[in-house]
Amino acid sequence: MKNKKRIVALSALLSVGSLMITGCGTTEQKRIIRIGHNQSTNHPTHIGLTAFSDFINEELGDKYVVEVYPSELLGSQTEMVQLTQTGAIDYCVASNAILETFSKNYEIFNLPYLFASTEAYHSVMDDETITEPIFTSTEKAGFEAVTWLDAGTRNFYTVDKPIEKPEDLKGLKIRVQQSPTNIEMMNLLGGSATPMGFGEVYTALQSNIIDGAENNEMALTDNGHGDVCKYYSYDMHQMVPDILIGNVAFMEDLTEEEQAIFEEGYEILNQTQRNEWVSAVEAAKEKAANTQKVQFIYPDQAPFVEACAPLHESVLTNNPALQSTYDAIQEYNAKYPSVAK
Repeated sequence: MKNKKRIVALSALLSVGSLMITGCGTTEQKRIIRIGHNQSTNHPTHIGLTAFSDFINEELGDKYVVEVYPSELLGSQTEMVQLTQTGAIDYCVASNAILETFSKNYEIFNLPYLFASTEAYHSVMDDETITEPIFTSTEKAGFEAVTWLDAGTRNFYTVDKPIEKPEDLKGLKIRVQQSPTNIEMMNLLGGSATPMGFGEVYTALQSNIIDGAENNEMALTDNGHGDVCKYYSYDMHQMVPDILIGNVAFMEDLTEEEQAIFEEGYEILNQTQRNEWVSAVEAAKEKAANTQKVQFIYPDQAPFVEACAPLHESVLTNNPALQSTYDAIQEYNAKYPSVAK
């Protein structure tokens, strides 16, 4: 059924390029702006994108109509990035892991245990001197990042075996995002990395193709993974942003006035999504614990950090251009150190 809905949406997308509105004897043609993402309609990302679309439609509704397509209606994240590259759609939300395959600059954010605290993570992502060189590094590929979205902390969750130390991952098939850094992280922790698209994870868990996955708390509730996985371990191995990317040709065609309005819209999206994230995580934890009967575990993070330390060294050795960004992040880590819970 999901694939059928996707085909219908893609067919409509490719056959209709503009919206014709007739009234008072005149015909007005508006440019449709399409945005795709892989989350449900009650997810903070969709709520933020709705706030963005409402703002643009209000400010520039005489010329543009923004449409938001949730739940992979326009394809998987990888497919949506490709559609954004070609201009078939104008924007999509992509995981940092996917963007790593287009630009090695994104590799830095996929490093496990990179940020000492949420405060350090947010401060880095809000620092344009750090993010702008990364966000603009895909210009030649046809798209650029326009803002970041909070995706919380990524943690391991499993069907029937709690993860309390790295050794517990040995022999387990764990779904990871499709990036070389994430695969190497799992190898160092002793698990068997199983890359796959996010939309495939529930069925893979249910059919025992994989033993677990790693993601934020809302994967348990919003995507039903907590119906299958009963252990969620806060090793906090990653704080990785989701990224809204836009087609370069479309954005360059905007007038200066329109660009300023879109920039304001990106900020509205960012702040709305982040505000919604805080309450959504708390609601997800409560539902997972009380309704899905998920057990939350708080392991000692130190052995996990130690196991993944060689990955920091190898990434920086193989991509020395990341060193200055890494050093800037360490400055924020020193300013906002981890606080023991």
